[in-house]
Amino acid sequence: MPQASKPNFEAAKKILTAYLENKGLRKTPERFAILEEIYTREDHFDVDELYISMKNKRYRVSRATVYNTLDVLVDCDLVTKHQFGKNLAQFEKSYGNKQHDHLICTDCHKVMEFCDPRIQSIQNMVGEMLNFSVMHHSLIFYGNCTKENCQNRNEVRETSAVYEDR
Repeated sequence: MPQASKPNFEAAKKILTAYLENKGLRKTPERFAILEEIYTREDHFDVDELYISMKNKRYRVSRATVYNTLDVLVDCDLVTKHQFGKNLAQFEKSYGNKQHDHLICTDCHKVMEFCDPRIQSIQNMVGEMLNFSVMHHSLIFYGNCTKENCQNRNEVRETSAVYEDR
């Protein structure tokens, strides 16, 4: 099992603890287990993926607890929620993550991250030109993979073929 980055996870735990105390919410072991599970991940995930991962590791959490905890973690900026054009929200840890942007494949819905320092330069320039203090941004490119042997596209085609045979 991958381990959460110790410094980031410990800092995130402190932030969550302070947030819960400030809001008068309970500090339950389930909330901290969900936080740890998220901080061991390196990918984007949806609620069901997180819930199944927790169940597979024998955590006793309900789907409602996962939903509610994700809401709390989004509110205290430990997790970022994305709506990548589908009706399915995706999440990723945010504390200790560098600013990055996303590419979304419209065929297989794979989310890829990239970082280009020129985007930060553009953000700074636009803020200066318009006398605006930009706090953060979101940039998403939608398109199709052009690789001949795209594993994700091939997996989608194989899955589609199985359903068409039924």
